Amino acid sequence: MTAFDSSLERRAISSLASLYAFRMLGLFMVLPVLALYGDEYTGSTPLMLGVALGAYGFTQALLQIPFGMLSDRWGRKPVIALGLIIFALGSVVAATADTVYELILGRCLQGGGAIASAIMAMVADLTSDESRTKAMASIGASIGLSFSVALVLGPVLASWGGLSSLFWATVGLALAGLLILWRWVPTPVVVHRHRDAGAIPGLLRATLIHPQLIRLNVGIFALHFVLMACFLIMPSIFETQLGYPREQHWMIYLPLLVLAFIAMVPFIIIAEKRQKIKSVFIAAIVLLAVMIVCMGQLSHHNTGFLISVFFFFMAFNLLEATLPSLMSKMAPAGAKGTASGIYSTCQFLGAFAGGVSAGWLLEVEGLAMVWWVGVAVVLVWLGLAITMTSPRFLTAVQVPLQAEQMTRAEPLLSGLPGVAEVVLIEDEATAYLKVDPEAFDHSSIASLNWNS
Repeated sequence: MTAFDSSLERRAISSLASLYAFRMLGLFMVLPVLALYGDEYTGSTPLMLGVALGAYGFTQALLQIPFGMLSDRWGRKPVIALGLIIFALGSVVAATADTVYELILGRCLQGGGAIASAIMAMVADLTSDESRTKAMASIGASIGLSFSVALVLGPVLASWGGLSSLFWATVGLALAGLLILWRWVPTPVVVHRHRDAGAIPGLLRATLIHPQLIRLNVGIFALHFVLMACFLIMPSIFETQLGYPREQHWMIYLPLLVLAFIAMVPFIIIAEKRQKIKSVFIAAIVLLAVMIVCMGQLSHHNTGFLISVFFFFMAFNLLEATLPSLMSKMAPAGAKGTASGIYSTCQFLGAFAGGVSAGWLLEVEGLAMVWWVGVAVVLVWLGLAITMTSPRFLTAVQVPLQAEQMTRAEPLLSGLPGVAEVVLIEDEATAYLKVDPEAFDHSSIASLNWNS
């Protein structure tokens, strides 16, 4: 697809965001209920339930970058369809599981349907450069929405039919995703490898050791580590220590999530519009650490615990929104897709490590140690974040070039007002720029004299 129709772009964005949200909804619904219903499985222990909670993260982390690269060879739709079929199969295994080991296998298969990279690559194929940022933001918003819906819907479904009802619902979501894929998602005429949408093997090493991106990768690992650890113990505290019946937990999550989202919005505006993102980011990490301490100390105090959970969700949502923004700003020109792939891998590894670690600690050391290890992980992250360089608020620009222009492109493009970074990719005949939107004028590229 060389020319982009606006209505087709909107259709592509809405359909691919729906695909992503359906899958994440199926993965997230188990979070608020596994600790409550997991003892129904033969062989259940805190450690095994922790493994089951985070198992999807291991296979997701292992396969998401390879799935994205495979989509370059096989095509986007076949790879996404394969991922949805694996996801559905894992959901069937989990829905019919009698033992915790079968449950873990189902969760691993669910994560094995790792379609995130292929979806992001397809977004790049079906949208123009100008629309791509909005498309990525739409997908990010769909993930946040699916998380909130899952925390409300999970307890409701589980109260009707146990954990198996959640997994059967997830099978339905996977099948609906296949229908959306073939009937709603447009098929790109030409598939390109966009460096800002997918991982490039040749950039992996340099991106992995980038000092600023390391801080962000540790951050998303830590954030999802503590999320999984908290959800292994938080639902049981609601039921056993605070006296809330499990069937009513959705009534707790719904107002807390809505209020936490509303409270987060002004800080996002301050971070982005007033360019105070590092200050807001550091404050949110501090708030997260303090709230984990408070939840640990106030687990027998109804009002205090609920207030702590509210601020925990607020900090989590704020960090979940600012981390990708920071990653996008810190990534070198032309390496955003690779940075995003590594970032997502660290996110899912954090989910796996958090579930397993919390399960082991709960079994061996007790509830209090889960809270304190969570605090320690966040404090390590805080130490790295404080030393992070404040990001520049730059935007990415792609400039297609003729073969004869490549030799002169770097000095000419670097000399344009507002251009901060230029990366030339000869085999794509493309220049990737990072520019100051306040100082850069797109029309200045057309005025360049390539023959002088």
